[in-house]
Amino acid sequence: MEKQLTGTLALAVFTAALGSLQMGYSLGVINAPQKVIERHYARSLGVYNEELARRDGGNTTEQEEPTDASVVMYWSLSVAIFAVGGMVSSFLVSFVSDFRGRIKGMLYINVLAITAGLLMGLSKMGTSYLMVIAGRAIMGLYCGLSSGLVPLYIGEISPVKYRGAMGALHQLAIVIGILISQVIGLDFLLGNDDMWHVLLGLSGAPAILQSLLLLVCPESPRYLYIKLGKVEEACKSLKRLKGDYDTSKDVAEMQAEKEEAMKEAQMSILRLLRSSVYRQQLFVALMMHFSQQFSGINAIFYYSTSIFQSAGVGQPVYATIGVGVINIIFTLVSVILVDRAGRRTLTLIGLGGMCCCAVAMTVGLAFQDVYSWMSYLSMAAIFLFVSFFEIGPGPIPWFIVAEIFSQGPRPAAIALAGCCNWTCNFIIGMFFPYLEGLCGSYVFIVFAVLLFGFTVFIYMRVPETKGKTFEEIAAVFHRKRGAPPSKPQDEAEMVQLKGSTEA
Repeated sequence: MEKQLTGTLALAVFTAALGSLQMGYSLGVINAPQKVIERHYARSLGVYNEELARRDGGNTTEQEEPTDASVVMYWSLSVAIFAVGGMVSSFLVSFVSDFRGRIKGMLYINVLAITAGLLMGLSKMGTSYLMVIAGRAIMGLYCGLSSGLVPLYIGEISPVKYRGAMGALHQLAIVIGILISQVIGLDFLLGNDDMWHVLLGLSGAPAILQSLLLLVCPESPRYLYIKLGKVEEACKSLKRLKGDYDTSKDVAEMQAEKEEAMKEAQMSILRLLRSSVYRQQLFVALMMHFSQQFSGINAIFYYSTSIFQSAGVGQPVYATIGVGVINIIFTLVSVILVDRAGRRTLTLIGLGGMCCCAVAMTVGLAFQDVYSWMSYLSMAAIFLFVSFFEIGPGPIPWFIVAEIFSQGPRPAAIALAGCCNWTCNFIIGMFFPYLEGLCGSYVFIVFAVLLFGFTVFIYMRVPETKGKTFEEIAAVFHRKRGAPPSKPQDEAEMVQLKGSTEA
């Protein structure tokens, strides 16, 4: 009898999720020690006010931090280059995942993470700003690949019954990583002038543990069976993941998927973009990632400190850590509910709730100078906004792409979705301050309108994938196109795809 959940499966999912933990840590680690790192950049560039530092006993106040243009430029580059690295490498997910497999792919890219960690950890010994920028760029390359490989591997090894919950663990690991970086980035721990380089260097630490654990994790049965045609090895992998059971049902499902994959052939990103067969799935996948990033969640994190300050919070950094705790709690709620309530339902609840919170945020910001209690409305809106995000729009886009595409186009689709996510992340990070300057306290109305549009789209176009096999999900999209899988134009395109040298 199939056990579904085994120690090997738990180990494999935990090991893969270490890559997501590393990604979350890298996302959050750069924020807490900003002023400290800027001071070090100023010293390296020779623009630090040494006389002022001596007069203040070696420390300047926040109002007296270096504002030299070169410091601002190098700091901005240190932050932005991470997202640029992710955008570039996300296109390589398809190649890396199929080159030597999911396990070896994750193992090989850890070289990038360890190299990045060493560069940043040793940055005080050299030209600090150049070493940090190089380290952040290489870590971005790692995270762009990891953000595709981790959901792909977890999605392929998870039992249908638990696929949603295990897929949501990618987002859970990210928010845990963010919280860890926020806590150990406090000034009395590692976020100070003596230890900031250690704080950044620890970005590569999870890669060392993951590399050791990957050596004992089984390869994806789907990759072994469908991509390599190794039936016996696929069955052994299934038994390691699910226990000693009759694998015939899973093998039959993979055989059906392989037959479809043989019709469609391995697809390049360009071929996927041109194909009309997968246009609906691709549109849904990209819109799910658009909704995640353009929901305003990163803008909320950007703006939260000033809102907490206006509400009279003495140490807004601890309130921000509180937001991180809320992140984890409600991601756990999503893990518990996603295979019961369903992906579509949780995404609709999340986006709709965020839309209401964005309106409440706007009201609170607009009237907090008139009514002091309005600042508390803004605070409550922040916590609820984050809660609704982690219930659905946060974790679900990462793994639903692997669910709605079959084996042939799946790696290319995940690569495109990942690039879309990183690009939107970069756009929000770069342009939100300008949007906030233009719109002032009404900036979140923009996100409220976007959230309303995303909610309507999800309601109209996204099917429920809970409890369905990959083949059943593909059939839903065929029906939505108003054509059965065997329709002549579909078959003609499949033949064309199979014979294409571009694939």
